[in-house]
Amino acid sequence: MDSRVIAELVLHLGRMAFREALVEGLTAAQWAALRYIARANRFSRTPSAFAAFHGTTRGTASQTIKSLESQGYLIRTWSQADRRSCQLVLTDKARAILVNDSFEALVRAADALPPSVRSHFVGTLQRMLHQVARERGASTFGTCTSCEHLEGDGCSREGQAPYTCGFMSTPVLVEELDEICINFVPGKPMTATGSVSGAAPR
Repeated sequence: MDSRVIAELVLHLGRMAFREALVEGLTAAQWAALRYIARANRFSRTPSAFAAFHGTTRGTASQTIKSLESQGYLIRTWSQADRRSCQLVLTDKARAILVNDSFEALVRAADALPPSVRSHFVGTLQRMLHQVARERGASTFGTCTSCEHLEGDGCSREGQAPYTCGFMSTPVLVEELDEICINFVPGKPMTATGSVSGAAPR
């Protein structure tokens, strides 16, 4: 298949899914912020991380976030160790509208694919995404399950977490493995047994 056809299909799929996305009086950028924060891990729910993910300036991202705060969709929690850093948190109001997000149409379409096709499709899209990011000098986001920094074999031992982020030197919870991270570096994917090939357990 011609490469241009693949690129056009990816673009058209996104446009079709979000054609009626501007509901609840929110803009496309505001919806993008809510979706990102809903999927990002605790290291990445920040204004600067959202700006990098969305491919916009920090000033533009800040305005989007402020507008969502004023409408009651987001709140900021400030770090006790560093009062200059904050984490963005979705409110119940935000979670309520995300249930009916048009993005879920894409989720349902992906869920309808056979598991083997989904696995191959994810790898293919990640390769395309990483190449475009490199060409544009943009940050590459991903999840722990295929990140170079993930260490551990999934087994709980006394005084040790089943997984650790080697970049942050901190434990990673199982429920955090599929969350988006700004510190992502492409690595070997997690195996079927739950371990990461090539990752040294701690």
